[in-house]
Amino acid sequence: MDKQQIQTCGDELYQAMLERKPVRPLTERFSDISIDDAYHISLRMLECRIEAGERVIGKKIGLTSKAVQNMLKVGQPDFGYLTHVMAFSQGEEMPISERLMQPKAEGEIAFILKKDLMGPGVTNADVLAATDCVIPCFEVVDSRIENWEIKIQDTVADNASCGLFLLGDRAVDPRKVDLATCGMVVEKNGSIISTGAGAAALGSPVNCVTWLANTLGQFGIPLKAGEVILSGSLVPLEPVKAGDFMSVSIGGIGSAYVRFI
Repeated sequence: MDKQQIQTCGDELYQAMLERKPVRPLTERFSDISIDDAYHISLRMLECRIEAGERVIGKKIGLTSKAVQNMLKVGQPDFGYLTHVMAFSQGEEMPISERLMQPKAEGEIAFILKKDLMGPGVTNADVLAATDCVIPCFEVVDSRIENWEIKIQDTVADNASCGLFLLGDRAVDPRKVDLATCGMVVEKNGSIISTGAGAAALGSPVNCVTWLANTLGQFGIPLKAGEVILSGSLVPLEPVKAGDFMSVSIGGIGSAYVRFI
């Protein structure tokens, strides 16, 4: 793809987000689109958001669990950028009917960093040393692509299908919990809908953050102190709508809950 096509696609995805009108898959329209092209499109989309006053506060790793990879028919992780308008706190209602178009919720473990991490060469020990705390959270992903008909290039271009996220109100030292074996239970409207464990995300959420630090390091991009890092879903994606209530409990860490409006 040439620079003009990349800019046009980034602008199109940004407008699709604003207008809540999904677009045809990029992979249907550009047979030569590469993952590198897709990341440049996502950076153009991010540039539009920043020009509109949004501020980057973190990053997310997506497509880390086999359940989510199988659901979306992709075979590798990806990453996106989090901005301040995406963030919600425990007790706040999440306005998905106003902000999103095809929302799906997933339970995750969020890492809050106290030190910068810059790959390549970052290890799991480095990640734990740089992490201030871990917090249970919900990420509510959304796709600007029609009917979630995505290939890896589509979701990468679409900022890893970032939507909104909510952090719970309990923070835990990551060295005091086994992040690979901790169990997760997700409930929707009072019924258990899925369970998972830390190992569902590349063997451990720590592996996910390490992967992200080293992947971004190849582009000269650090994970920064104070940033929120969403480490990837431990359970399948769950479609949600206004009126739904969800909770997630993570062994040794705590819980988070969200009501959608």
